[in-house]
Amino acid sequence: MLLQRWILNQKKNIMYVSLVLIILAYINLFIFKIDTITEMILLISGLFSTLPIMIQAYQSVKVKIISIDVLVSIAVIGAILIKNYDEAAIVSFLFLFGAYLEQRTLNKTRSAIYDLIEMIPNTVIKISNNKTEDIDIDFVNIGDTLLVKTGSKVPVDGIVTHGEGYINEASITGESIPVVKRIGDIVYAGTILDNGTLHIETQKIGSDTTFGKIIELVEEAQDSKSKAERFMDKFSKYYTPFILILSIVTYIITKNIELSITILVLGCPGALVIGIPVSNVSGIGNGATNGVLFKGSETIKDFSNIDVMVFDKTGTLTIGRPKVTNVKFYTKYQNEMLLYLNAIEKASNHPLSQAIVEYINIDSTYDHIHVETIKGKGIIGTINDKTIYAGNLTLIKEANIQVSSDILADIETFEKEGHSIILVVYDNDIKALFGIRDEIRPNMENDLKQLKKSGIKSFVILSGDNQGSVNRVAKKLGIDHAIGNLLPSDKLKYIKTLQDKDKIVAYIGDGINDSPSLAQANIGISIGGGTDVAIETSDVVLIDAKFNKLTHAYKLSKKIIANMKQNILIALGVVTVLISGLFIGDWLSMSIGMFVHEASILIVILNGMRLVKFKVKSNR
Repeated sequence: MLLQRWILNQKKNIMYVSLVLIILAYINLFIFKIDTITEMILLISGLFSTLPIMIQAYQSVKVKIISIDVLVSIAVIGAILIKNYDEAAIVSFLFLFGAYLEQRTLNKTRSAIYDLIEMIPNTVIKISNNKTEDIDIDFVNIGDTLLVKTGSKVPVDGIVTHGEGYINEASITGESIPVVKRIGDIVYAGTILDNGTLHIETQKIGSDTTFGKIIELVEEAQDSKSKAERFMDKFSKYYTPFILILSIVTYIITKNIELSITILVLGCPGALVIGIPVSNVSGIGNGATNGVLFKGSETIKDFSNIDVMVFDKTGTLTIGRPKVTNVKFYTKYQNEMLLYLNAIEKASNHPLSQAIVEYINIDSTYDHIHVETIKGKGIIGTINDKTIYAGNLTLIKEANIQVSSDILADIETFEKEGHSIILVVYDNDIKALFGIRDEIRPNMENDLKQLKKSGIKSFVILSGDNQGSVNRVAKKLGIDHAIGNLLPSDKLKYIKTLQDKDKIVAYIGDGINDSPSLAQANIGISIGGGTDVAIETSDVVLIDAKFNKLTHAYKLSKKIIANMKQNILIALGVVTVLISGLFIGDWLSMSIGMFVHEASILIVILNGMRLVKFKVKSNR
């Protein structure tokens, strides 16, 4: 076992030795013309270079698989038995050389991962008791304060506690334009501080950072296998024995052992097996460097065939930082109500809750407080045995709170103006109506136009917000179908209805309540700035929530599928031509066949690698 492992580890050196022996053999043949020495050198070369191939063949036969190595091993041994030493030496060398080129070029397609890993520094500057010290990155703990200087890489995810500077976030978002970071802003591991000096309080380290998760997701995606790859593996499992049987039958019929051995070499399905993986690996790597994470190769096919793209509204089509723009009070005693409201809203991370806290702008804390979130409706808080409701009309009606005609009229007016509404109930009476509005993301209208031009047939908005607010966004963005006042379960039902009509559905969202829809859709697409739950549930992640990246991802997925088909055609075409050439003329030999075979592998790899540099022209 140790000897086998050592020989396999020396494949590259064996290949070099084999090349030198072949060159020496032909130098002797043409200069010294001593046939015996030439044959001896070529025999040694053939036997020596076929060692790693035969070991791999033995290992595959042990698990009852007839691999390419088995075919080549039989062919080389057969060539030696019929004293065709030059064919044996050249075929085994070309096979090793092809494997070397294949591995080297495949490693290049995975360069996105290697480049990412190198973005994390090995040492950092820690600030402790107003003193600085250099420490290893592995010794950084959550809560530590780190110093990042101009030109340095940010080592952790954290919050800026001191200083200001411009950070290049291309490794995270794919955008090379530096972003200004001030006190309170979040910074990410793997980004670069172009200028300035920052103190950063560590929040996430190692694999828990956004950067660490990106590397992990890309590695998992590139190692995963699509249905097409699994089919090709299965095809190869039956195809390779078929070539072996064809070779045996050919010998029985023709009694031409050289012809039957040549069939073994020509029928190797190397390009066919490698064609699909190299397209997937290159495409996923391209996405990673452009701010888009495909979580698996299986995702790509469905993504390229999307019929309907369904959007959540708040935090997806809109910025996700709504503000209170209108308030109406129905009580003279506002202070106590606002204190209680502020306390319960602080317990929620929902954008509407945060908008109310920002608007009230006071500090209120209570020892005995209990808050319950009702998905898609609002929250119910209990403070000092008093119950406060803050939510939409559905929540208030379910609590059997009477809503006067005047308040209903105010709600209708707020909704027509595009507000999301929050009703506040205290002492079983409606005390206030908050109108909250969120602005549409910049360039969203243009991004959706580009998506439609790319081939997406239909856009839909599904939202828990009121219909007036949803209609306002839909009208602005040119989306024909928009439904408001939905619970997470309602969104799920709508997606299932589309799927029952054989539609391939993509759902885009960023919140915890989007997770069921992200999981149900054929393709779940989450926003990088969204919740961890949404990102974990989704199939595709937009790192920085820039929707022009969605167009890039969609066009890239189509390009990957087209590239796979090209590689399959190239591989099948080469095998067909070579096998046909055997029976049409006598120009084809084992070494020529192996050369063409290895060249076809290189061609499909280079064709797949074109995806690494794929770009979509910006329309901004």
